[in-house]
Amino acid sequence: MSYRLIRPLLFALDAERAHHLSLAALRMMPTRAPLAPDPMLATMVAGIRFPNPVGLAAGYDKDGRIAHKMHGLGFGFAELGTLTPLAQPGNPQPRLFRLVEDKAVINRFGFNNGGQGAAADRIARYRRPVGDGPVIGINIGANKDAAAAGRGIADYVTGVTCMAQLADYLTVNISSPNTPGLRALQDRSALDALLSAVMAARAPGGPPIFLKVAPDLEPADVEDIAAACIDHRVDALIVSNTTITRPALRSAHAREAGGLSGAPLTDLSLSRLRDFRRLLGDRLPLIGVGGIATGAQAYARIRAGASLIQLYSALVYEGPYLARRINRELKALMARDGVATIADLVGIDG
Repeated sequence: MSYRLIRPLLFALDAERAHHLSLAALRMMPTRAPLAPDPMLATMVAGIRFPNPVGLAAGYDKDGRIAHKMHGLGFGFAELGTLTPLAQPGNPQPRLFRLVEDKAVINRFGFNNGGQGAAADRIARYRRPVGDGPVIGINIGANKDAAAAGRGIADYVTGVTCMAQLADYLTVNISSPNTPGLRALQDRSALDALLSAVMAARAPGGPPIFLKVAPDLEPADVEDIAAACIDHRVDALIVSNTTITRPALRSAHAREAGGLSGAPLTDLSLSRLRDFRRLLGDRLPLIGVGGIATGAQAYARIRAGASLIQLYSALVYEGPYLARRINRELKALMARDGVATIADLVGIDG
């Protein structure tokens, strides 16, 4: 059934209820064999072979219930979480808002999840040996109380030790605006302490460590984060999460507190990616996230320096098979420009 036919029914529901309904539908979807790498789209990042560059961003599958099925919708990889050491309910509802006129979403979930222990048990039941099945990343964060009290680093260490054996890569998420004190970990001294602890906690031969940062950064912040990533040998940088800024928006929900994602984030996230590419060159893989809904936007993000891209909010408006469409459009654009592989495309805009 066309998503355009069922979208009005979903939009008649509360946004969070519709989200849970979509998860329930995906849980009933048959689990398919891993995607075969596409000769044009397959790429190697941080030692991982991705069958295509289009990934599901963290935030959709918070508890690791359906990430292993997302390749069936055309995704080259899926990132689940954010998972915290202890279960927590997150912020009061309502906390998820569609800004339909803007093709945007505002959320203030606050890392609601069932905790790393429960998720680890669940993931272990369906997870093939790492490297043999669909590429799955696990996004880890700090519990609200720990982050607010300045004890967040210990929670990230717990996340590394608990989830490392189940992940193709781990993402250290210090970019959510909905956990008080979390974004303070982007400051250079705090970031040095965090990355030192995280990298020390990763056992030899453990999964690559990715860092996810916010788009709301000053030039000095970008420079500090880039330097810290190189100094601590982070394996990739995800740019970016939601924004707390509010560009001109038409929706009645525009003043809701929380992180804004979707179409209004496109230019800001692309600009921040270019900032990091200018500083880092090809020394560190970048993953572009934020406001990507078309093959042309994905193409621009890769040309600007992203080795991979991720999406989430666009699924609300475009439907579950968006990844397949973007991959088709990417191949058409590559063929038009005579580009043979994704690796040949990364950063060619300088």
